[in-house]
Amino acid sequence: MTAISTSGNGRKSVATLICGALAAGGLAAAGVATLGPGAAYASSHREAPLISGTPQYDNTDLYAFVSPDHADTTTIVANWIPFEEPAGGPNFFPFAEDAQYDLNIDNNGDAKEDLIFRYTFKTHTKNKKTFLYNTGVVESLDDPDLNITQTYDLELIKLKKGKVEHETKLADDVPVAPSNVGKASMPNYKKLRDEAIYKLSSGAKTFAGQADDPFFLDLRVFDLLYGGDLSEVGNDTLKGYNVNSIALQIPSDMIAESEHQPIVGIWSTTQRENAKGKYEQVSRLGMPLVNEVVNPIKDKDKFNASEPKDDAQFLKNVTNPELPKLIEAIYKIKAPAEPRNDLVDVFLKGVKDLNQPPYVTPSEELRLNTSIKPAASPKRLGVLDGDTAGFPNGRRLTDDVIDASLQVVEGELLGAKNDLGDAVDKNDKEFEKAFPYVALPTEGSRGATAKTDAATRSQLGDALTGSTSDTTLIASSAGAGAAGILLIGGGLMWWRGRRRAY
Repeated sequence: MTAISTSGNGRKSVATLICGALAAGGLAAAGVATLGPGAAYASSHREAPLISGTPQYDNTDLYAFVSPDHADTTTIVANWIPFEEPAGGPNFFPFAEDAQYDLNIDNNGDAKEDLIFRYTFKTHTKNKKTFLYNTGVVESLDDPDLNITQTYDLELIKLKKGKVEHETKLADDVPVAPSNVGKASMPNYKKLRDEAIYKLSSGAKTFAGQADDPFFLDLRVFDLLYGGDLSEVGNDTLKGYNVNSIALQIPSDMIAESEHQPIVGIWSTTQRENAKGKYEQVSRLGMPLVNEVVNPIKDKDKFNASEPKDDAQFLKNVTNPELPKLIEAIYKIKAPAEPRNDLVDVFLKGVKDLNQPPYVTPSEELRLNTSIKPAASPKRLGVLDGDTAGFPNGRRLTDDVIDASLQVVEGELLGAKNDLGDAVDKNDKEFEKAFPYVALPTEGSRGATAKTDAATRSQLGDALTGSTSDTTLIASSAGAGAAGILLIGGGLMWWRGRRRAY
C-alpha cells in the first residue's frame, strides 16, 4: 500500500460539483468476495453469468474523451474479449461475425440513442488446409502470408425518439489489425497497426484490432477487498493481457446536439444473432464497474440486455447500494445513510454544471462535455483532483478510476481525507500520442528466449547442430522424409499388386 498525494489548488473548488459522483459508478473499486485471479472481474471483464461464457461479445471497457491532439474531435474507445493471452493460437482472437458492435450516442439527455455507429465483421481465410494463422513473415495487412484476416463495415444510424430515421454506410471492407502473433511472424507490428487506421470523408478516423488492455488495477480487490486489510495491492493484474479494440475519432459537432448543448451520453453494446436470425442485445457498458458491483447477481444479465431508458428498474441498486455495507463490515467505515439520493442526482444524471445535460432523464451512461478542452497536464484522479477534463467527465485512458473510487468510498468528499489506492497508478505500457491512442498489444513471443546451447540443440534434434547449415540440414531432412514416404508408398503399391496376383 502506498500513500498517494491528492493535493491541488482546484480540489476544494470542485468538490461540491462531484460529491458522490464517483461513489456510485466507480466506488466499485471494492467488490464481492470472489477469490482467485481466474474468477476475477474487472471493468466489465466477465461481469455477468451469461456473457462470461461468450467473450467475443463481452464489452470490457469504454473510454470517451476530447482528443488531446485534435480538440475539435471526440475519441471513443470500446474494448471486447477480456484476458486475451497473447500466445493463444492457433485461432487467436477475431471479432465475432454474427454480432453487431455498437457505439451509442445520446445527445439530448433523454436516455435514448440518437446516433449509433455500428461495426460488423467478416473473416477471410486464404488457405483452409493449414492450421496456421500466418504462413510466414507478415509485413503488411495484404501480405499473402497473413492467412486469416478480418474486415469490417461501419454504418451510421440516425434515430429520433428511438426510431430509425436514416442509415448511412460510412466505410466497408476496412482491414482489421491482426492479433500480434510474435516477433518472428510480425517483426514490425506498429506498421500493421498504422495500416489499419482508416480516414473517413467526414474527417473522422476509425480503427479495429488488437491492443494492450488499457485498464490498470489490482484485481485482488475481489479477495475480501484487497485481503481484508489493504495488504494485497501493487500488482497490475491485467499486465500482459490484450483486448480487441474499436476506436472512433469523430468531429465533436457531428455527435453533439448543438453548440449550446455539447454534452453527450455514450454507451457500447453488443447484439448477437439468434437462431431465428434476429439480433438480441447481450452486453452493455457505459460507466466503468457498474454491472460488477452496483448490480446484484439477479440483475446482471438483465442489465446487459436492457436500455438506458429503462434504468428505473435498477434504481434501488443505487439508492440502497451493497458496496458501502461491505466496506463497513470489513474496514469499519460507517456507510452513509440510505436512501442515497445524492448518488442518483450525480451518477444517473451527470455532474451539475459539468456534464449534466438539461432536462436529463436519469440513466446509466458515460457522459462527456465535448466543449471542455483537454488538460495540458492530465491528473490521473480527474475531477477529484481539479481536472475537469477527466473522469467522471468521460473517461481517459490514463484516468485512475480505482484510486479515485476508493478515496471517495472512504469518505474523501465527506471530510474524511485519505490517500488510499491500489498502488497501481498507471498502465504497464505507454499509451500512444495519436489515434487510436491505445498501446500496442503484447506479442505472443514475449518472455525469455531459449539459449542455443548444446543441451537445447540436442533436444531439438541433430538437424540443428550447425548454425551455418541449419536451413540446408532441415531442407535435407524434409527431402529425405518425403523420399522415404514415396518409397514406402511405392512398396505398399507393389505389395498390394502381388497380393492381387495371387
